[in-house]
Amino acid sequence: MEKPDLPAYEQVKAFIKGHISSGEWRPGDPVPSESVLAQQFAVARMTVNRALRELAAEGLVTRVQGSGTRVAELHRISSRLTIRDIHEEVAERGHVHTTRVLLVAQEKASADLAQSLGLQRGDKVFHTILIHLENGVPIQYEDRYVNPAAAPGYLDLDFTQTTPTHHLLACAPLTEASYSIEACLPTAEEARQLGIKRTEPCLAMMRRTVSGAHVASVARLVYPGTRYSFAGQFQA
Repeated sequence: MEKPDLPAYEQVKAFIKGHISSGEWRPGDPVPSESVLAQQFAVARMTVNRALRELAAEGLVTRVQGSGTRVAELHRISSRLTIRDIHEEVAERGHVHTTRVLLVAQEKASADLAQSLGLQRGDKVFHTILIHLENGVPIQYEDRYVNPAAAPGYLDLDFTQTTPTHHLLACAPLTEASYSIEACLPTAEEARQLGIKRTEPCLAMMRRTVSGAHVASVARLVYPGTRYSFAGQFQA
């Protein structure tokens, strides 16, 4: 069943992937609950949650709050960019991740923002602007709007201890995501906060995530081109 030389969360992933690839679990079939898997593998539920989050990001399972986890329908198993927590990315490189908080606020949605979040103009939204640093060097400017229906306790978080991505993946499991990546020059504020020149090329990702019936968040993530690169994963 599991492979003892793998990290615990990878053992859980391998177990689930094995049942899917063998055809024993068909599209739409339920996946055992976090508590059942945690007991089966003798690990913490947090470990199982990470495995299920990564499988959902890879498009192999779908997670809906209140409905559990199911094997993804075949049309959902397609090319997609894995949604990862930047804290985990930095930690895997053996480096230290820190966050500088620039803004935590409740605002009224503009017409364009309301349309993106599936809300009405003037509805309340949560807005955060954060700088993520690796070993003290800024690597990401994160400008994010969150739907309160998906994450009602979002503004109460200590963002120096928990990233928005980590919280949203836990409380509003990802069921769909869309994104675009383009080369750009930073705005004056982005350049200032990232400690770069206005003429330094950046990579900007616009990302929209959905959890069940709600659009969970829309975010603009800006990375200095000399400090960051993207990696994709494909599933057949």
